[in-house]
Amino acid sequence: MKYALFWQGDRRWGLAVGDTGQAMAQVKLVIFDCDGVMFDSKGANEAYYNHILIHFGKPRMNGEEADYVHMHTADQSVAYLFRDDRRLEQALAYRHQVSYLPFIPNMRMEPYLKAFLEYLRPHHKTAISTNRSDTMHRVLVDHGLEGYFDLVVSSLDVTRPKPDPESLLKILGHFNLFPHEAIYIGDSEIDELAAKAAGIPLVAYKNSRLSAAFTVEHFKEIEIFLEKNG
Repeated sequence: MKYALFWQGDRRWGLAVGDTGQAMAQVKLVIFDCDGVMFDSKGANEAYYNHILIHFGKPRMNGEEADYVHMHTADQSVAYLFRDDRRLEQALAYRHQVSYLPFIPNMRMEPYLKAFLEYLRPHHKTAISTNRSDTMHRVLVDHGLEGYFDLVVSSLDVTRPKPDPESLLKILGHFNLFPHEAIYIGDSEIDELAAKAAGIPLVAYKNSRLSAAFTVEHFKEIEIFLEKNG
């Protein structure tokens, strides 16, 4: 992994640049994952799924289970949590009765996200590829972000959610762009697999363990990169 430094005024920004062999042209489209990129949603997700577990008299999630639900769809998550429980079908049905809306206030928007989106909007297309389902629109509305994205693709909009590349390919097709004309900002192994399968350079957000075009800790680093490569 290479590490590049950029200066803006008197502040230094670091950018870890990976040796992935991915060609990066002028970026026309920036695709965001939701959980772990746009929002720190672990607290909200854990509260939601622990509520379901407690309803059925099961213990709260352990660390491995919490990591799983952070990356997968709601139905996949419940199926995983009840993988050895005969009440799986009941749990899935109950999941559809329990609204996620009361848990949305527990989501924390990542620093500089809105400013970064405002920087992008005049010259770049913006999209979301998420394994969230029917909660994505309300998340955007409640955080004042509904007007910042040209396209949102949730797990309800595809037949095969991430790590399958279907959602990313659908976004590319919508904008009639090639993979090297986009970047995908993700934080998990599922994002890495989806980006690789779609041929889109991955920007790893706060996760240096991923194989990515480069790794960042802050959206400002991506903004500086786009300025220098625009």
